Amino acid sequence: MAQLPNLDNAPINLSSLREQAQKELVQALDSMYGKKLLVLDPKLSGPLALIAQTSLLKEHGVENLFHLSAEPIQSDTKNVLFLVRPQINFMKLISGQIKLDIKQKLQKQYAVYFLPRRTVVCEKVLEEEEVYGRVIIGEIPLYFIPFDEDVLSLEMELAFKEWQVGGDMSALWYIAGAISALEMSFGVIPNIKVKGKAAAQVADTLSRMQREKQMRMPVPVISEIDTLILLDRQVDMITPMCTQLTYEGLLDEILQINNGAIELDASIMGAQQSGKKVKIPLNSSDKLYRELRDLNFGVVGQVLRSKATSMKNDYAEVTTMNQTVSDLKDFVKKLNALPEMTRHTNIAQYLSTFTTKPSFLGRLNIEQTLVEGLSYDIVFEYIEEMIHKQESLSNVLRLLVLLSLSNGGLLKKHFDYLRREILHSYGFEHMFTLSNLEKSGLLKRQEGKSNWPALKKGLKLIVEDGDDANPNDIAYVFSGYAPLSIRLVQHALKGGWRSIEDIVKLLPGPCFERKQDQNNSMEAPNDISTGLESGAADGRRLLVLVVFIGGVTFAEISALRFLSAQEGMKYDLIVASNKLINGSSLLKTLVEDPSKNA
Repeated sequence: MAQLPNLDNAPINLSSLREQAQKELVQALDSMYGKKLLVLDPKLSGPLALIAQTSLLKEHGVENLFHLSAEPIQSDTKNVLFLVRPQINFMKLISGQIKLDIKQKLQKQYAVYFLPRRTVVCEKVLEEEEVYGRVIIGEIPLYFIPFDEDVLSLEMELAFKEWQVGGDMSALWYIAGAISALEMSFGVIPNIKVKGKAAAQVADTLSRMQREKQMRMPVPVISEIDTLILLDRQVDMITPMCTQLTYEGLLDEILQINNGAIELDASIMGAQQSGKKVKIPLNSSDKLYRELRDLNFGVVGQVLRSKATSMKNDYAEVTTMNQTVSDLKDFVKKLNALPEMTRHTNIAQYLSTFTTKPSFLGRLNIEQTLVEGLSYDIVFEYIEEMIHKQESLSNVLRLLVLLSLSNGGLLKKHFDYLRREILHSYGFEHMFTLSNLEKSGLLKRQEGKSNWPALKKGLKLIVEDGDDANPNDIAYVFSGYAPLSIRLVQHALKGGWRSIEDIVKLLPGPCFERKQDQNNSMEAPNDISTGLESGAADGRRLLVLVVFIGGVTFAEISALRFLSAQEGMKYDLIVASNKLINGSSLLKTLVEDPSKNA
């Protein structure tokens, strides 16, 4: 399992969240006496690695670990504990495993633990499959998982599709439940700012939960979190469709960061053997990564060269001059950073093989054309050519969605033509994929004037002549485009949304703010948000929790860190979401046959 991220420098005690999750996990494991088999929902193994090391599982009797699938589990272990999300397909798989054991006349004990809660629907399926009486049912209330000292995630990758395409709002309940669980630890958040339909639903659900919670148990009187900003991903779908240009963002775009780690061929990291994969944790515990991750990638090479030159000069001094013990000690300390230097130099060199390709640079140019609202025809022809060349469907859809979003839809003749060409090139099974994109508002026919030019101008989303090496604006994370979502947060932190009321109304969904206290009394919501207080009375920095409902990109996280680090900023920021995403990973959830071309 991956290295647990160090949370010592978090603005609030996030370690307590991890410790509570460990405690709940241990209680579940100890509910079955003796040695046991742990069978996991495949998507849970990564998040579990951010909570507990393998050694903890072994200490509590876990003899072996399997991923839940239709394949029969080959093991003589008598105790079997299933750890799953509450999904019907998992109930069918669990029932199948139990029935197979019964058929083979194996005497085993079974427990099914749901994360974060059990559901009536899932238990009903176990009853219908006639295995309910054979299993112990439990739940582990695991909500936000600390990925780093300022990043929390629920790791619910299908949430966006579930409510946008299927109308299933359960993910919104889980997000509200996760915020409610935070309030149990850190106090009721007094200020809530909301933008977007899903954000409003989460806010309303949270209010109901608080009323129920207040009747059952008290929460801490003093809140450690001053403000909660809830942002619906639908408010800004343009940003995730753009290629991220920070070091961390590019790592995710090219190598896919999963649960705080990447997997690379060992040869990239300088090993002799090829084909063997190595897992590299990416979090604040790596001091060099902490320094590099939020930089524009164009600057990373310069920083690494500068550090390498400094090390070389230090080495020359040590070998040619009389050094004191103190000097030698300082040099040895610098040598300890050598593995990190080697690691990130190798990774940056590998990323450069992609970022210098004409195809990559050409795509960036097309994205820039779109966000700047320049030539529709040039982009249309570029996408048409991509389809005819049968380039990755994921790449095609990402640009197609960006074209649709930035132009208020596609011209009807182009919509029908590109739809037909995609089905011919990639298969008619993708009728469902295109239908999903339409249902979620990502692809549509042009029906009126686009709001994008007014949004771009009003929020100053295009920043020309920016210096990526010494940035003075969040636009550096996309080399000239300031993510709309973070501009909204920036205004919320400074003057509030009232100062840009006309612009905010152009974005989808309601916008309001609420105030509440530990007695659960609430003021009526204001239609538009005012600015935050200028800071705590004693000079402390106030803490703001920004929750993205539908996913957040690493570039957006970098932009928020940039804001928090600015001189005069009165706030620390923590980012939370249902999932850490990029445009491709988000669209992949909408592709009905992702094994083909995506």
